[in-house]
Amino acid sequence: MQLVINTYGSYLQKNGDCFKVRNDDKVFEVSVKKVSSIMITTAAYITTDAIKLAMDHNIDVIFLDEFGDPYGRVWHSKLGSTTLIRRRQLEIAEVKEGLTIALDFVKRKFDNQIELLIDLRKSRSHLSAEITSFIDKLREYRTKLDSIDGVIDDVRGTIMGIEGSAGRYYFEALSFILPDRFKFNGRSRNPAKDEFNALLNYAYGVLYSKVEKACIIAGLDPYVGFIHTDHYNKKSMVFDLMENYRIWADEVVVKLFASRQVKVECFDKLENGFTLNKEGKALLIGALSTSLDESIRYNGRNIKRGDVIQFDCHKMANSLIK
Repeated sequence: MQLVINTYGSYLQKNGDCFKVRNDDKVFEVSVKKVSSIMITTAAYITTDAIKLAMDHNIDVIFLDEFGDPYGRVWHSKLGSTTLIRRRQLEIAEVKEGLTIALDFVKRKFDNQIELLIDLRKSRSHLSAEITSFIDKLREYRTKLDSIDGVIDDVRGTIMGIEGSAGRYYFEALSFILPDRFKFNGRSRNPAKDEFNALLNYAYGVLYSKVEKACIIAGLDPYVGFIHTDHYNKKSMVFDLMENYRIWADEVVVKLFASRQVKVECFDKLENGFTLNKEGKALLIGALSTSLDESIRYNGRNIKRGDVIQFDCHKMANSLIK
């Protein structure tokens, strides 16, 4: 389980083999054996004993800002695996094999989006024609990827152009199916211009932290990617891999709106946008955690959806070093 600290002024400490959390409302303990990570989303206190207990049990402590973006993490200093994997990341980006990997990321993202829209269409027969037109458009963009050839540096702009154009249609489709009160106009970030994007940005931030951890454990360098360019302190590989899992956040957020669980009381209004408050964070993190804990069939085995990230990162690392 993920231990989430989202109450202002909470106090996290060690008590034997347990994490003890104390705030104004209650005090509770969680066995270290039940915790996979600790997420702190507000101002809180944490003792060095609690940090060491987490490090000794391979539990990372993640800090998220008000928009859901991870701004830091505490973890042990082990590399995670052989440096040969990181060398191969650098080498493979210069050859056609790097392009193949990059295209697989984007194609999988498109396939996930198309599958979600098909699923949403089943329960919205009165909107079937409009949703079908969005699906057909995404399939057109998906087909355009098949003709791309060469090395990633030469075609990166083409790939990201196709991805951006398709993304606009995809989010237009999601807005189209939402209740009128919560329809939105495209993607917006930090701050979100609407409630949908406020939820989605926070969900992406939670997934981003999980992808980064999976990279480190598998021995992949979070900063050496293929699609996303290399910039100072930019974790390009994390952004690349995230394309495979954004759909989980999309699905959770859409379902929260569809089931009318999202209320205006879940948000704080900023001067130029919206941010999630304590109630909104609790709603989202609870729904996302439930989704990630769900058992699914993947590559011939039953595993938790959230474990797919680590499975994929290990698979990629192994493929790099044959």
